[in-house]
Amino acid sequence: MRFGLRSIRARLTFWYTLLVFGTLVAFSVISYYYTSEKLSENLDISLGKEVRWVQNFIQPRTSKIKPSKRSIEALLSRKPLPLPPSEVKDSSDANPQEDNAADEIWNQIYEHTLLSPKKTYIQVADKKKTILYRSYSLGEDSLMVPDSLSLDVTQLSTVDLLGEPVRVAAVRDKNFVILIGYPLAELREALENLFSIFRVLIPIAILISVIGGLYLAHTSLRHVDDITRRARRITAENLDQTIPERKVNDEIGRLVTTMNDMIRRLHDSFAQIKQFSGDASHELRTPLTIMRGEIELALRTTKSPEEYRRVLASSLEELLRMSAIIDNLLTLAKADQGLFETTLSEVKLEELVEELREDSETLAESKGITVTLDENEPMTIVADVVKLRQLFLNLISNAIKYTPVGGAVRISMKRENGSALFQVQDTGIGIPPQEIDKIFNRFYRVDKARSRELGGSGLGLSIAKWIAELHRGVITVESEVQKGSIFTVQLPLN
Repeated sequence: MRFGLRSIRARLTFWYTLLVFGTLVAFSVISYYYTSEKLSENLDISLGKEVRWVQNFIQPRTSKIKPSKRSIEALLSRKPLPLPPSEVKDSSDANPQEDNAADEIWNQIYEHTLLSPKKTYIQVADKKKTILYRSYSLGEDSLMVPDSLSLDVTQLSTVDLLGEPVRVAAVRDKNFVILIGYPLAELREALENLFSIFRVLIPIAILISVIGGLYLAHTSLRHVDDITRRARRITAENLDQTIPERKVNDEIGRLVTTMNDMIRRLHDSFAQIKQFSGDASHELRTPLTIMRGEIELALRTTKSPEEYRRVLASSLEELLRMSAIIDNLLTLAKADQGLFETTLSEVKLEELVEELREDSETLAESKGITVTLDENEPMTIVADVVKLRQLFLNLISNAIKYTPVGGAVRISMKRENGSALFQVQDTGIGIPPQEIDKIFNRFYRVDKARSRELGGSGLGLSIAKWIAELHRGVITVESEVQKGSIFTVQLPLN
């Protein structure tokens, strides 16, 4: 197994890893910002509820409220908290019962703060912004009361407290200003933990995706490697072999089926080429052998002028046969390569068929065969008149050639469904059903012995089929052994 940077395995692994990486990054970014938004939203909701709770708790106890003398440390240690001079009242004026009642209120708020899962700052001030209570000890620093604070409207803002951002919910009624704060460092720490998790998990996921991508690519392409190895063993000498097909009709299965079909077509093509080469060699060797034998025989002894004339006539006949074969082979070779020339013109089919009938009567006269023109409807078609004449004449001459002495050949030209139908019907030897599909193959002849005797080369029908297809037409055959055949050429008139 070769693994190069440009191999399919490398590209599959790269794109698979890139897809996983992109998905994870997108998921991480979306999760990070979604979590951040949700935490901020939930914090605002929680602070709003908290500030409302404190407001609802102290409003019924307004008459008992006075500045607290205890902060967090004082409440924990039960020691008095020194307040700023502005907040300290004359002890002689203090009422112990009122102090105890106020402290009880602040103690309950402080206990509520301890029971809350969030680390909140609570600050209560009177309408003159004098601090009555706060649940934290920050020296002289305190939560700033917003300047534009509407009555009974909860306002959320972010303020700076000892260099740290704090999210604050503030509400004001006619007696108090209540502020609930939460340090945003807690949210930032949670988001940093989430970011740290992504920073660790993404490289691990990428490593797993690379390993998984390599494994998946290897597993998926393993069958391709097996197909490659088997295909390399198939050469021109063993085209009868095929690649074992898969039972699953997936991409690999369809690839195997396609390659097997291609191998079968190559096998058939090679077989046809071998057969064509053998047949062509045989067709050309036979007249050469006859010519050589007759000439050698003529040279052995002195012959009369008439005997020499007979030898020359026989040699000329074989030369003409070889010339016809070579001309036909050149025609088919040009057709295969697309090098043929076509001269299109309007052809009146009825006139062409009438001329062919007269020619066919001359060809059939020596065998006593009757040639009849049954129908000849007037039609005009754009075609190559020379090739079209060759097509029709090949079919007529074949019918005469394979029809016994005294037989009949019937010709017709008629219009049917927008097409011109040219038919040649004979009372000849016929074609076996299993041979009909082969008669258009080059050098193929049903009766090879009689074809040689009759002068056939097995190329006429191949040329006829090519000319029909050149004019977007088709040739069909109906035949019955010892009863005759019907060849039909269908040519579109448009």
